[in-house]
Amino acid sequence: MPVTSSGTTHLSERDPKVSGAEMVAALVPPPQFDHATFATYRADESYPSQQGAKDLLEVFSSGRGAPAARGGFFRRAKREAPMKPGVYLDGGFGVGKTHLLAAIYHAMPARRKYFGSFIEYTALVGALGYQKTVELFRGADLLCIDEFELDDPGDTMVMTRLIAELVPTGTKLAATSNTPPNALGEGRFAAQDFLREIQAMSEHFQTIRIDGTDYRQRAVDGHAVVLDDAAYESAMTDAAASALVSDDDFSAFIGHLASVHPSRYIRLIEGIGAIGLRNVVGFDDQAAALRFVAFVDRAYDAQIPIRATGVALDSVFREDMLAGGYRKKYLRAVSRLVALTHS
Repeated sequence: MPVTSSGTTHLSERDPKVSGAEMVAALVPPPQFDHATFATYRADESYPSQQGAKDLLEVFSSGRGAPAARGGFFRRAKREAPMKPGVYLDGGFGVGKTHLLAAIYHAMPARRKYFGSFIEYTALVGALGYQKTVELFRGADLLCIDEFELDDPGDTMVMTRLIAELVPTGTKLAATSNTPPNALGEGRFAAQDFLREIQAMSEHFQTIRIDGTDYRQRAVDGHAVVLDDAAYESAMTDAAASALVSDDDFSAFIGHLASVHPSRYIRLIEGIGAIGLRNVVGFDDQAAALRFVAFVDRAYDAQIPIRATGVALDSVFREDMLAGGYRKKYLRAVSRLVALTHS
């Protein structure tokens, strides 16, 4: 995301608007993955599943579909099972799933292809309506869905129906998630009530498990950087000399996020070269915490450094949150916050 000016602004005063057409135009890989390829994916030799996933996905990206010899999500496949129209990359955070997803996008010979986070697709349905979204994507060669999650019944019905309508038209699917498909929605809503929909959707995918450790934690120290007031002022002043930076009180900023749809968070940080958050405190409200997680995902996609005072950003989520149904989302955010405060 280009930085267009220098100086200081406040995210809590921004109210970005995004049209349906702009949302569609944004369905491409994040800038940091503009040139992601299978060749630039560095598989960890300690985890053979990473190289195995890379090999399988190169076959899938040739346009021939996904190998199905290992079976589907819910039953063992027959030796001669037909190839699946989709791949589902299941693994922990920081093992390179998004890099591989972007590599699929760039490698697949396709006229019409789209790449977006799960929340971007569901937001598009909200903006355009379900039927217009189906018409938009009908006939597309490839849909890449990053951070696939079913957080509520509405999302479940939207995505299962959308996938069911697109696959018969020849659309290939590629998705990433920190959660295996049979655990989607677990601990968040009555997922068992939607088991038929989830199972029907899963039949379109070949699961590919990717093991490994978080590369972000390997690259930096294990905790988010916390600055005192003087160091914060110095860092933000230096950054503002050559880039537009944001400077916000953390609580005011979190309150403002509630008034902005998560699909617009990417516009909230448009043109920003560094994010400043003063007086960080821990979360008491899970809805507010999850909005912050969605914001962190967009800041990480844009690779915008964060500078902060107060509580360390990797400590803002309560223990009961980290132990609950959104555990993996919170841990992914912690990993990304550590990286962004070190960048």
